Amino acid sequence: MSIQFIIDGIGFDFWPISWERAERMASFQEDKTTIIADSKLLYVRSEEDRGRFMKLRETISTMQGAEKAQEMVEKAEAELRNVYLHLYRMSRAVDTEDITFYRIGAHEVLTKVFQSLALLNRTYYTRGIGKNMEQVLGLPLKPARLKQHIDAVMCSSVNTAILQACEELTASTLDLVLAQKEKYYETPSYPDRMKGFYEELKGVMDKIITACETDDYDTAFFSAIHVQDTIAGFLFFAETGHWPTELSLDSPYIETYRKRGFPELIATLDSQNLSKLQAAVESLVVSLDRYLRGRGVEIHCFENVQQFTAFLERKP
Repeated sequence: MSIQFIIDGIGFDFWPISWERAERMASFQEDKTTIIADSKLLYVRSEEDRGRFMKLRETISTMQGAEKAQEMVEKAEAELRNVYLHLYRMSRAVDTEDITFYRIGAHEVLTKVFQSLALLNRTYYTRGIGKNMEQVLGLPLKPARLKQHIDAVMCSSVNTAILQACEELTASTLDLVLAQKEKYYETPSYPDRMKGFYEELKGVMDKIITACETDDYDTAFFSAIHVQDTIAGFLFFAETGHWPTELSLDSPYIETYRKRGFPELIATLDSQNLSKLQAAVESLVVSLDRYLRGRGVEIHCFENVQQFTAFLERKP
């Protein structure tokens, strides 16, 4: 059914949409929600199809409701994550004088930031990119210097100025997203969010101790970093009900680990001497067990196979 053609010098593009894609648009997984929300039905094959289409519009209304606010913030964060590849490429090309390269990268940054802001505001653009600037600038939640950054990106002919404006716009948008995300933090809950966590991680901590004893620095290096970072992430999740963002430079979830007084594993890594790391891990095994039990986490720990067998036999 797809066909592209030109009549009297004007280009036309007719393109079909599967029901699956229409559902993605309605649930804000694609940025063409307006096609479902604001289109005019000219023909329907059946009343069943009409009903199915109108349910997609109901989905849009539901997604814009307060009960979906947290989900939309998470979608805004996910969309913003796509910006960083382009920022990286632009930052690595600082020696080039090719304005085309920078403007292509800036275009990608702008379009993704705009979509992130739309999701953050639980709305969609009713006009295409470039035609939607009035709606972008009229969003309730937006960076304070949005207009200045857009002007710098679009009008500057200096590569470094374009990059700086892109970076600042991305950073201020991220601040908005994270501020909104914090509003939906939940109360701490360890028993359900940390169930089975310690038992699984214990095997990795044992692996680090063995690596230290055998002077296996490669294993110690990767496993120690994995353990500390994983514990920090899970502690943050247990406290807030949210996983830490990958976009923030200050990594506040790491402080969640440190404030509990757990030993630093990563900082003790020393290719010439693994004894400090071994001592830190041995201490962590004990302190993490105590900490989780103190917060109501049930840890399945058995002295022998017979105890484990008896436990399995009691399970419903």
